[in-house]
Amino acid sequence: MEISTAACPPSPSADAGRMSPGDFDTFFTADMPRLRRRLLALTGNPHDADDLLQETYLRLTRRARAQNLTHQQHPYAYACTVALNLLRDSWQHPSRREHSTDRLPEAGWDGGLASYEASATTLALLSVLSEKEAAAVILVDLEGLSHDTAGERLGAHRGTVQRNRMRGLAKMRAALAN
Repeated sequence: MEISTAACPPSPSADAGRMSPGDFDTFFTADMPRLRRRLLALTGNPHDADDLLQETYLRLTRRARAQNLTHQQHPYAYACTVALNLLRDSWQHPSRREHSTDRLPEAGWDGGLASYEASATTLALLSVLSEKEAAAVILVDLEGLSHDTAGERLGAHRGTVQRNRMRGLAKMRAALAN
């Protein structure tokens, strides 16, 4: 689809003089609803129209600061041309558009730092516990053994392992709260 700049007539509110960069926000705020309606008619989607309007504003503010926009006799037509070029670019390069998905992005690799921090935190928390409490927490929570199997390995009754584990977890929670 070919879009011509003739689709964007000059703004009747724009005077034939030059626009200063300070007048840019006033101009854009005044002509924004008109430009949004035009973009909405072209895209058919209010979200895409709003995205294009925002990107147009960002592009034009950069140009206004560089004073390239001050030489435009018809600022609305210029803004409309910028918006249409952005729309055309999005059609030609659909990979640049954002796509919604229900999947989370892959976790980035941090060089093992998170694993090291988790190990260091675990060791610091285990150092707060007595030997029996630490052994119960390690066997049941870290290695995934049942209370009976942990009791057999430690030579203690199942209830003793469970009590030591509960005391150890309580001490660890208190240490984390501080």
